[in-house]
Amino acid sequence: MEGIYQHFRAEEHSFIDLALEWIVQVEDQYTPRLTDFLDPRQRLILESVVGGYEHVKVKFWGGVAHAERRRALIYPDYYEPTEADFQITLYDIRYPVKFTELTHQKILGTVMSLGMKRDIFGDILTENELWQFFVMSEMKDYIGLQLDKIGKVNIMLEELNLDQALPVRLDWDYIGTTITSLRLDLVVATAHNISRQKAKQLVQGKLVKVNWKTVENPDFECEELDIISARGYGRVKLGEINGHTKKDKMRIEIGYLR
Repeated sequence: MEGIYQHFRAEEHSFIDLALEWIVQVEDQYTPRLTDFLDPRQRLILESVVGGYEHVKVKFWGGVAHAERRRALIYPDYYEPTEADFQITLYDIRYPVKFTELTHQKILGTVMSLGMKRDIFGDILTENELWQFFVMSEMKDYIGLQLDKIGKVNIMLEELNLDQALPVRLDWDYIGTTITSLRLDLVVATAHNISRQKAKQLVQGKLVKVNWKTVENPDFECEELDIISARGYGRVKLGEINGHTKKDKMRIEIGYLR
C-alpha cells in the first residue's frame, strides 16, 4: 500500500495512516469500524485505501441523501450494513424566529466553543427560517445538555427522525474562464473577481480553506475538484482543466453554488 501516498498531498498522509489503522483493525477483529463524520476529500482518500483490500468494504451515510459530511462504516465483506449502524441523530433548533436570525457560522461557532471537534457534527441544514444539524448519536445527550444558547439567544433542541431532515442543496453552476496558473491566491482572485493582493491577504490571514482545511500559503497549487472557500466570499469548486489557450493560459471551469 506504500504506493497510495504518491496519489495524495503530503498533508493528507497522516489521514492515510489513520485509514490504514482502521482497516487493519477491521481485518484483525473481523468486525465493523465506524468513523466520525468525514468531509468529501477524506472519503475519497478512505475509499482509495480500502480499494486495496480484497475482503474489506466501506459505506458512507450522513443522515440524508447528498449530505456533504458523512460517517464511514468500514466492514468485513460478510457484513450487511444498515442505516442504523451509522448512529446519526438529527436535531431541530427551536429559537425565537421573530427576534433573531441564525446563520451557519453562528451555529458552528457555538458548538465549537463548547470544546467539541467539528468531526462529531454532520451537515447543518436550513430552509427559510428552519435550522437542523446532524450529530454522532454517541454525543447526542451531551449536546442536548450543553447547547441551550446560540450567541445570546436561548434555543431548544428537538430530536427528529432522520426522514424529517431538510433537503441538501449542493448544485453547482460552472463558468469557464482562463488563468495563468493554479496558485491558490490567483484562483481565489479569479473566482471572486477581487485583486490578487486582496486574495493573498485572505490566504495569509487564515481565511481560506481548500478541501475543508486552512491553507496559509498563497503558492499552494490547486487541483481539479478542489473545494475552495474564502470567508466572506463563499465556496467554489475547481472544475475541469480544458487545455491551454494560444497565450498559454489554462482553460478552467469554476463552479458556484446555486
